[in-house]
Amino acid sequence: QAQLVESGGGMVQAGESLRLSCKTPARTVMWYNMGWFRQAPGKEREFVAAISRTGSTTYNVDTAKGRFTISKDDRKSTVYLQMNSLLPEDTAVYYCAAAQPGAPAAVPESYSNWGQGTQVTVSS
Repeated sequence: QAQLVESGGGMVQAGESLRLSCKTPARTVMWYNMGWFRQAPGKEREFVAAISRTGSTTYNVDTAKGRFTISKDDRKSTVYLQMNSLLPEDTAVYYCAAAQPGAPAAVPESYSNWGQGTQVTVSS
């Protein structure tokens, strides 16, 4: 399976921003739909955002609330998640994942390949 490598997590204060990156093997983001999920301790994995291979985006409205933006750079084969106005409840491990085109974007079972995750911690 293609290796997905997340980076960009860290510890920030509420109101600050972070940009997560997910580096994928060459052309992966041109062939697959890519998603960001997160999982907080004791909670189920939660859909955050997805971007199709053609660039259409889908968001978890309750989670993103206009604060998060997903994007990709086909030349760099990298997917990004820009997170602004972070809140303590955004604290979680964030994962990127790849899915076959046409699979439901918000469903974890659609994704067959996952990165190792990057920790985001937001303090109040």
